Amino acid sequence: MLSIISPSEMTAFTRRARQAGKRVGFVPTMGALHEGHLSLVRAARARCDVVVVSIFVNPKQFGPSEDFAKYPRTLESDSALLAQEKCDYIFCPSVEDMYPPGNTTAVIVEGISDRLDGRSRPGHFYGVTTVVAKLFNIVQPDVAFFGQKDAAQAAIIRKMVHDLNFPVEIVVCPIVREPDGLAMSSRNMYLTPEARKRAIVLSRALLRVQSLFEQGERDSARLVAAGEEVIAREPGVRLDYFEVVNPDMLENVSDASGALVAVAAHVGSTRLIDNILLGRK
Repeated sequence: MLSIISPSEMTAFTRRARQAGKRVGFVPTMGALHEGHLSLVRAARARCDVVVVSIFVNPKQFGPSEDFAKYPRTLESDSALLAQEKCDYIFCPSVEDMYPPGNTTAVIVEGISDRLDGRSRPGHFYGVTTVVAKLFNIVQPDVAFFGQKDAAQAAIIRKMVHDLNFPVEIVVCPIVREPDGLAMSSRNMYLTPEARKRAIVLSRALLRVQSLFEQGERDSARLVAAGEEVIAREPGVRLDYFEVVNPDMLENVSDASGALVAVAAHVGSTRLIDNILLGRK
């Protein structure tokens, strides 16, 4: 496994691999890796000849009062995990490498970027699409792997890839959960023991909605009310949003068939997200 800092060097390695007829798989991350990330690496390993994982804490997707400075940076342990998964390259650029002086270009997917997390965190998805576009241009992958936990992000990246004709296939892999149902997230390490117990209310609320859907309920407003009721009963949890939306454009829908149910909430001081897809296996 080779660790690369220089964008031009990263491009040279993957270009040679593709010229040799090898299929390049790419997993973009911000590090602090957990089993959810590793499941993406395994999916890339199963489908591709060369696997690249980027580790870059992207300042452009954090708001002024968000957790950029304290976001966990665990490169040494991340590298050990990736070596075990037989990753070929780790791409770890600096902020100066990714955004050199005078860099003013942004990639904005209009409309959809202002929904769900984009509404709660203005500018967040502009930072995501800008850095992912840059990473796609640097790594030049055939296939890129993302997690379903970040469903809004995945939808926006799919739209960007379609609109800008990126020659990359987007694969979205299932959410990986703790035994009690909590969706794995790098931010889970912020949770106090008490907050960790409360955090499973997000998955409980989604399971309540799923149960009602399986019993025949299709009205999104009633499903949202049921989910919000579960959240409201948990002290120390402040709901950000609970919505039933189209999984591609993130627009609210009245009929929940095939919809994405997405939730975000602050558990103590930590903001967590989770989601399920209704009527899909």
